[in-house]
Amino acid sequence: MAVLGAPTRRRRATGVPPAVLLFLLVPLLAEGFWVLWPAIQGFYLALTDWDGVAPATFVGFGNFREAFGDSVFRGALWHTVLWLLLFGGLSIVLGLGAALLLQQERRGVGFYRAALFLPVVFSLVATALVWQAMYQPDGLINRALGGVGLDGWTHSWLADQDTALYAVIVPALWREIGYVMVLYLAGLKGIDPVLHEAAKVDGAGRRQRFRHITLPQLSSVNAVVISVIVIDSLRSFDVVWALTRGGPYHSSELLSTYMYSTAFQSVRLGYGSALAVVIFVLAFGVIVSYLVRAFREAE
Repeated sequence: MAVLGAPTRRRRATGVPPAVLLFLLVPLLAEGFWVLWPAIQGFYLALTDWDGVAPATFVGFGNFREAFGDSVFRGALWHTVLWLLLFGGLSIVLGLGAALLLQQERRGVGFYRAALFLPVVFSLVATALVWQAMYQPDGLINRALGGVGLDGWTHSWLADQDTALYAVIVPALWREIGYVMVLYLAGLKGIDPVLHEAAKVDGAGRRQRFRHITLPQLSSVNAVVISVIVIDSLRSFDVVWALTRGGPYHSSELLSTYMYSTAFQSVRLGYGSALAVVIFVLAFGVIVSYLVRAFREAE
């Protein structure tokens, strides 16, 4: 017999309310229309020869064969890899270092956090224009070098093939450090201070605590940071285009700038789409390989 007052059967779920489905369906449709469908079209256009006006001609993998025989493409690919290594590596090191220095709540620390994060809210084009003025032969950088007696170091930074790429990396890095710092600050706040206290009692030094406690606890944050940096590196366009437009003589050309100039200046939309596919494959490959490795180490 059922106990008096107890329900004889549980209420079954009536399903997901229509309002919830509507709230899910609308963004999914928008995402499919604005992102997924253009991406599918981009993959198709990469297999065609199209100038945007005449009917597209199917050429198969001809655009990709042409790309890997193109010296400008090979140079842009190498510059993109170099950008990823320098921009990404320095962003992680300097961002994590800033987070470690500013994680303690003390007087004035909020000002320094805000100062480092401030470049993130600026437009990349505006940032590039400011740095362009600083890089001029009579700009702030050369004047500062001359003021401290280093006149031999003054240089036409953006006009020299040997320094243009590295000069462009600096403003992009200046903007990225604050963003990475905030991500690592959030991760550091999530580490239980009891772990560090126990390690201190056991006689562990600062380096040992950083290696065996801080870094392992930041593994999930590292996955986010790596993904963000890889995506930002491979889509870097604004700052390069505003400062050098890939010059001089393609010395600061990236895959993103070469894709834009090919597609919209040379009006070769099929070849430009093939370059976009290469960028996607690079980003997807780097991120997936890192995440797979991270999950294996976590197991």
